[in-house]
Amino acid sequence: MFPLRVPLLAILVSVALCQYDYDYQPVSMLGPSGPNCNQECDCPITFPSAMYCDSRKLKFVPVVPTGIKYLYLQNNQIQEIKAGVFDNVTDTLRWLILDHNQIANGKIEKGTIDKLTALEKLFFSYNDLTEPIIPPSKSLDELKIMHNKLSKFPSGLLTDKENLTSVNVQFNQLTSDAISGAFKGPKKMLSLDVSHNKLKKLPAGVPSSLEILYADFNDIDSVGAGYLNKLPSLQYLRISNNKLVDSGLPAGVFNVTSLVELDLSFNKLQSIPEINEQLEQLYLQANEINKFDLASFCKFVGPLNYSHLKHLRLDANNITHSSMPPESSNCLRQATDIMFQ
Repeated sequence: MFPLRVPLLAILVSVALCQYDYDYQPVSMLGPSGPNCNQECDCPITFPSAMYCDSRKLKFVPVVPTGIKYLYLQNNQIQEIKAGVFDNVTDTLRWLILDHNQIANGKIEKGTIDKLTALEKLFFSYNDLTEPIIPPSKSLDELKIMHNKLSKFPSGLLTDKENLTSVNVQFNQLTSDAISGAFKGPKKMLSLDVSHNKLKKLPAGVPSSLEILYADFNDIDSVGAGYLNKLPSLQYLRISNNKLVDSGLPAGVFNVTSLVELDLSFNKLQSIPEINEQLEQLYLQANEINKFDLASFCKFVGPLNYSHLKHLRLDANNITHSSMPPESSNCLRQATDIMFQ
């Protein structure tokens, strides 16, 4: 049984890979529709500030009436957003859910999303965007543009997003140059997921407030010296399924006190990188590791000096349990799960 790898904090800030993680209830459970609603949709009398237009084979965004704060448009065949559809809710619409449609940048007219000044959540996954669509709202706290065709993310788009806490742009075509400076600005950002892109290095200029950074499935072969020192709150770092090699990791690059979980699995490492004694989860499976260096975990061993590591995965490497020196049990005294096979 593999150890559970989804930290509670990751769930709280909505980085779990579920299809929808907003508070969605089928309209059939909410009663009949009220009179203040577009005929293409339903606005339950028990939840009159929400308009449900999902899963109706719509090819356009219907006009949104006054009073609507939550708009569900996922699972349709929408290809364009015409000017004027949001005119009644420019300063009141809070949630806009557009996942699973066919929307491209050229089909979003001016006078639509660019007029939404109160939006808090924008979910635009599974569409055909090549660059982000960002509303002017300073209240935006969550942005998801997964499974699109993003090839650029111009710097400055998020500069005034002082309440933004979570950005997820996994499964796109972003390069390191394309996101250079893209995430500067938001001072409250907690979570950034850039997995499944074309990055050759970890994103530069990310906010120091970041607690979660996922960059799995890219082309990253190195981590810059001091990179993690600029992220004093970072707890969860995943760089699995990349091209990391020993020469690309400066000495002590992962030896920071804030990290709780570090995933470097499915890379090309030949040795175990130095970690801090406070780290609790370390995933190194499917590398090319050929030696077990206890100094990677403990510089000194004593009553108060030992590793707090609980889970360590070293399976699919070139070492076995017999590779561990006898004093390992003292250094790794809190480890409950060490996997070699």
